[in-house]
Amino acid sequence: MEKGKVLSLEDRIPKIKEHRRKKANRRLIILLSVFFLLIVVVVYFQSPLSHIKEIDIQGNKIASKEDILSISGLEPGGSLWNINQKNVRKKIKKLPEVKDIDVKIKFPNTVEVHIKEHSSLALLMNDHRVQPVLENGQVLQEKNSLLMNAPILIGFKEDEILKDLISQLKDIPTEIYYSISEIQHDPKNTDPYHIYLYMNDGNEVNATISTLAEKMAHYPSVVGQLDPNIKGVIDFEVGSFFRAYENEGEDMSEEGER
Repeated sequence: MEKGKVLSLEDRIPKIKEHRRKKANRRLIILLSVFFLLIVVVVYFQSPLSHIKEIDIQGNKIASKEDILSISGLEPGGSLWNINQKNVRKKIKKLPEVKDIDVKIKFPNTVEVHIKEHSSLALLMNDHRVQPVLENGQVLQEKNSLLMNAPILIGFKEDEILKDLISQLKDIPTEIYYSISEIQHDPKNTDPYHIYLYMNDGNEVNATISTLAEKMAHYPSVVGQLDPNIKGVIDFEVGSFFRAYENEGEDMSEEGER
């Protein structure tokens, strides 16, 4: 046996008692902490802090806050912890205007709803009503918050032709898109997709929907070759031709193939 001091039982008992006392104190502190935590949780759930005080809706320009709240199922006074964020997102995305949505609970009692909407690309004239047409082809009921710079569509129906047009408008460069004042559907026997575009600069464009974005990309260069004091029709249906209004009875003069 190695040399060293051997503690007697009498010497060891006080240290064992001290160790047991400290261990018992730690257990007591843990139990008291859990007890008080449970009390705090119970008080919290019974207090107004656990109920929805504010619903903050952001990002909506077309869909109204009233419509979003109504379909979401959220309401002030409801329990914060009964909110199923996945279900709330699913409900709100039923609105045709809504492209994406994020729902967050912000301490202590606020629900934040961040909306991303489909862009409104045109205004459909239908039975003397003006209806926004979204980038996904959906036609909405009349809204107060319309895009005033969006092209007005005349003679269109809610069908595949309209959806094809919207698909083309998405691909037109922004500066050219905003220069379009009105688009009129003028179907022909040989081309049910034939349209006329009336531009803000006073010119008119003769085109077909299937090649609209491709041909309209050349609009600035074609107009740049023309006398700014002479307005007329630019034909993009086949090539690129210009006919001045005052020479409407004459043959079109070719400005160049595109």
